[in-house]
Amino acid sequence: QVPLVESGGGVVQTGDSLRLSCAASGRTASTYAMAWFRQAPGKERDFVAAIVWTGRTTRYADSVQGRFTISGGPARSTVYLQMNSLKPEDTAVYFCAAASRFRGAIKAATSYDYWGQGTQVTVSS
Repeated sequence: QVPLVESGGGVVQTGDSLRLSCAASGRTASTYAMAWFRQAPGKERDFVAAIVWTGRTTRYADSVQGRFTISGGPARSTVYLQMNSLKPEDTAVYFCAAASRFRGAIKAATSYDYWGQGTQVTVSS
């Protein structure tokens, strides 16, 4: 098991920045990748960004490319999401996820085994 706890959400205005954190515990050294997803009310959970620990390769959704940056701490136990130039459409619950092994589809929610409880991000216009 790899329990995940997100923090850093809040209410901000358009154009502001926020930094989300995800702390993992347990067998973090065995994870292949970690990611952020988000879910707005009435919508499906969407991929936001991912980091593959080998080489620290990153991937982003088109909607956040250039505005959001995912990064990881020195150990495989913390991942961050720096969100800049926030827009009202970024409003959602943001979830941290961890994958125990490679499954090929880094942007698919089904590739991840462990999930946090989520943190709310609200961007007002």
